[in-house]
Amino acid sequence: MNGFKNFLFRGNLVDLAVAVIIGTAFGAVVTTFTAWLTAQLPESVDSVFSNEANSFGAFLNAVISFVILAAVVYFLVVTPYVKAKERFFPSPPPGTPEDITLLRQIRDSLVAQGGGSALPPQA
Repeated sequence: MNGFKNFLFRGNLVDLAVAVIIGTAFGAVVTTFTAWLTAQLPESVDSVFSNEANSFGAFLNAVISFVILAAVVYFLVVTPYVKAKERFFPSPPPGTPEDITLLRQIRDSLVAQGGGSALPPQA
């Protein structure tokens, strides 16, 4: 079970799933907007919001559906995922990692001994 937990939380599996869901919903918004826009191009601007232009309702429905789906995904998937990830895999404390600190100390001691230069070699 630990391997599966590591697979879920260490990889980008949830990020990818959220991206596919949001991308699909946004694709519906773009499709309905394009259908609404192309249906209105040959007609006059006055008829855009008339009863004949019922594809505007489909566009508005797609936008509202997208916002609701994004809120549901955020509150029911992303927020619990972030909390679980922080619980099972806490982030390292801020600051310089220990290996970088040791490498800097080695560099400084070599420069102090005259065996190296802190500057990169000149071309």
